[in-house]
Amino acid sequence: MPGTRKLGRPSDSRKAMMRAMVTYLFEYGKVETTVTRAKEVRAMADKMITLGKREDLHAKRQVFSYITKESVAKKLIDETSLRYADRPSGYTRITRIGPRRGDAAPMAIIELV
Repeated sequence: MPGTRKLGRPSDSRKAMMRAMVTYLFEYGKVETTVTRAKEVRAMADKMITLGKREDLHAKRQVFSYITKESVAKKLIDETSLRYADRPSGYTRITRIGPRRGDAAPMAIIELV
């Protein structure tokens, strides 16, 4: 279930960070972040693509309410979800890239497959 990790933040800040990271993932195709954040982003990104694949109004409104940029939400519904139409799940890939310089936090790149 998405949203089980607290990531050391209060809930409103954590939800805003997740919305922003999912939006950036769909806008740029990949995001560099820590491993635990990447795992949370993967869960929400997969949920958004699955909602985008549905053709009903309720699913589209849920996507538009979560994605912070309207152009990115339209791109998700029109292009990205069509690209994964025959794929049942597993729309993202997490690649570990080693520790971060400074605090040695494990870093990863999350990208769309």
